[in-house]
Amino acid sequence: MTDVSLTQPNPVVAEEHQLKRALGPVNLILIGIGSIIGSGIFVYTGTAAAQHAGPAVMISFVIAGFGCLFAGLCYAEFASMIPESGSAYTYAYATMGRFMAWFIGWNMVLEYLVSAAGVSAGWSGYLVSLLNDFHIQVPAALTSAPFAGDGFTNLHRTGALFNLPAVALIALLTTFLVIGVKESARFNGLMVAVKVSIVVLVIAFGLSFVHTSNLTPFIPPNQGQFGKFGITGILAASSIAFFAYIGFEAVSVAAQEARNPRRDLPIGILGSLGICTVLYMLMALVLTGITDWRTLDVTSPVSFAVSKIEGLKWLVIPIDVGAVVGLASVVFISLYGQSRVFYSMARDGFLPPAFSSVHPRFKTPHRGTIIIGVFAAVLAAIFPFDVLADLVSIGTLAAFIAVCTGIMILRIQVPRARRQFRTPYVWLTAPAGIFICGVMMVSLGWATWIRLVVWTVIGIAIFLGYGIRHAAPSKWKVLNEP
Repeated sequence: MTDVSLTQPNPVVAEEHQLKRALGPVNLILIGIGSIIGSGIFVYTGTAAAQHAGPAVMISFVIAGFGCLFAGLCYAEFASMIPESGSAYTYAYATMGRFMAWFIGWNMVLEYLVSAAGVSAGWSGYLVSLLNDFHIQVPAALTSAPFAGDGFTNLHRTGALFNLPAVALIALLTTFLVIGVKESARFNGLMVAVKVSIVVLVIAFGLSFVHTSNLTPFIPPNQGQFGKFGITGILAASSIAFFAYIGFEAVSVAAQEARNPRRDLPIGILGSLGICTVLYMLMALVLTGITDWRTLDVTSPVSFAVSKIEGLKWLVIPIDVGAVVGLASVVFISLYGQSRVFYSMARDGFLPPAFSSVHPRFKTPHRGTIIIGVFAAVLAAIFPFDVLADLVSIGTLAAFIAVCTGIMILRIQVPRARRQFRTPYVWLTAPAGIFICGVMMVSLGWATWIRLVVWTVIGIAIFLGYGIRHAAPSKWKVLNEP
């Protein structure tokens, strides 16, 4: 009896390009949690509640979570079939050819590199706040971006020099990533343990201070404008809540460093997504239940809400510590994910060989990691988070849609391929993922779409100038094996 499997045209990869397999299912779950829990739980929950959904922000997290769940199930099947670094880029290459692979890989730069720079800029603000708690003052000229504005069209000078803490954070995390994946996983595990502990503490102690009066009405009436409370407010808040989930698929970029990728990658993806969804909903309940949700539109809503409760004030400093650590781990995973995506793209010929060069001792793509760290540091030094965040979401949603589409293509092209994990009800799950992610893309507005077009044009120019001449037309083929 024959078995259909997916394999590379050239299955033997040179020894100097091999990554070290050192990650188990627990490491992968921690990578997912480390990437998900960050700015979403410490910042966006308050913004979504105060501006759009009120206490019903819990429903918004469920909607965003379902969109990510549908995409996550498709990611898990892909990861069990194609256990290689590269995530959505590799999956698009396997099913839709090199142009779509380049398009998705190029957009993943928005998800990882630009996100790392933006979150590190936000991290700097939390660090300054934490230092102020201990009466340590840092000059404002060295802790802020020299430019500010809501988008690239209205930037203006702030008078600051550059964001030194953000640059220092990226330099430190880049060093860890160069030293080795096992050491990096341990460092990430420590950061995840700290921030999850803080989140659990807030939930455990905060639940007893929840008052039903703060949760009434659960769905505030619409104010006559789309997205301002009511049902449309819940939908608008779900787009914001989506930011909180960005990064769960970072687990799949660790495929070539997982000990048993076909089994462990689905565990890592779905496990981290499930754990974080529960934590987000409980945190939303606590935040909107212990204080007036209308007051939560601040830069640090968790510590702000807790500081209003006499019996919880002792948690303010631990929360700030958790936010600092939490955002740092998101930057860490973003840099890790970007280096592995570029590693795969360079090995396939889309990018110069420097990005696929592996250190002989550390077994990490050290040159690509350093180059990525430098670019991220420059962006973090001069731009604030709100400017950098403009492009992150739409690039991520495009990758999710590509994965959901690709899994349906594979079910038609290679229905008998070996799948250690199968997306349940794929002809319902995948279209649902495409629909929900598409709705969230549309809700981002025309300005973001224009930026995506500009970014895509730049990417096409690079593809035509380099990638089309070096990359094979298709990375994967179907073989009949005895």
